[in-house]
Amino acid sequence: MSSLFPDPLIISELRKSFGERHAVNGVTFSVGAGEFVALLGPNGAGKSTLFQMLSGLFVPDSGTASVAGFDIGKEPIAALARLAIVFQQPALDLDLTVEANLRFQTDMHGIARSEAKQRIAHWLERFGLSERAAEPCRQLSGGTRRKVELARALLSQPQLLLMDEATVGIDPASRNTILSDVKALCREQAMGVLWATHLVDEAEAADRIIVMAEGSVRFAGTPKELIKLDGHKTLTEAFLHLTRKEARA
Repeated sequence: MSSLFPDPLIISELRKSFGERHAVNGVTFSVGAGEFVALLGPNGAGKSTLFQMLSGLFVPDSGTASVAGFDIGKEPIAALARLAIVFQQPALDLDLTVEANLRFQTDMHGIARSEAKQRIAHWLERFGLSERAAEPCRQLSGGTRRKVELARALLSQPQLLLMDEATVGIDPASRNTILSDVKALCREQAMGVLWATHLVDEAEAADRIIVMAEGSVRFAGTPKELIKLDGHKTLTEAFLHLTRKEARA
């Protein structure tokens, strides 16, 4: 490990190409403990490709990424054990109950049943799902399913939580609730959060914003710093200015 208390995520010069297209092109940034970082970019900016490298689904062409001090390329098992991810595409077994989906996750992580029972009960209560534990996930609304997926991700007590466009397709009230929950948990658990989105209003809640476009980082700083960039009045104006070529496309 690189230090006694390394950042949950450190990315350095990460690159991934598909033929002549540079999906991720020399990306460098970090996420600290208890820090909520929004990865903001239009569709096709490279956010999902970056997440797929961080979750071990893609191997980068070059560069490094480490989770809690463990290099994903050199120590993938240790690195991946310290992160959790909620993808844009739902991943619940809809025919299983809420509790069964969570229990399957703890079994996958080798968590003892006695400890798993306590963790499951904790997160069910934390997200107001205790009374729905015995319901098949198929009966739940999209927003409630997302809460189950978030609870499932947190069962392994990750040091880094990745949210990949995780609020797409759910109602505004549920979207705001999940955003508030994740930001609160970031502080409570001293957990680093990287929240990928193309929605500017979600990024407004972040401690820092990383703006990606065409595979590269265009800006890294606070929401206020982004608004002030080039004298803009709103975050939306600043974001559209940075990504105007992609917006026209």
